[in-house]
Amino acid sequence: QAQLEESGGGLVQAGGFLRLSCTASGGINKYPIGWFRQAPGKEREFVAAISGSGRTTHYATSVKGRFTVSKDSAENMAYLQMNSLEPEDTGVYYCAADSSLNGVFFTASRAADWREYDYWGQGAQVTVSA
Repeated sequence: QAQLEESGGGLVQAGGFLRLSCTASGGINKYPIGWFRQAPGKEREFVAAISGSGRTTHYATSVKGRFTVSKDSAENMAYLQMNSLEPEDTGVYYCAADSSLNGVFFTASRAADWREYDYWGQGAQVTVSA
């Protein structure tokens, strides 16, 4: 059974850093991985995504230059390194995967659309204090 599980969330002061991990099982470790977040009272928001090969990445404008997405398919892992965190980065962070986004279909617009993803983790809380 395909599953994703996030870890590494926590409480950090503004300007600090965290690294989120996403463990994939059930044969989806080679799929593209997307990271999304949701703050209380707000809609789910795209953060970053990485292709199945790991060679292509997409980022939301708000995190570009601060966050880095990576994956290690051999180890069934994906990561989101978050630096220079801001209070606005607070929220529940989810990793997601879907096989249909592979290859030429891994466009910026499709990678940023949460409706493209079939598999989701349970979420990890990230809280950034001012």
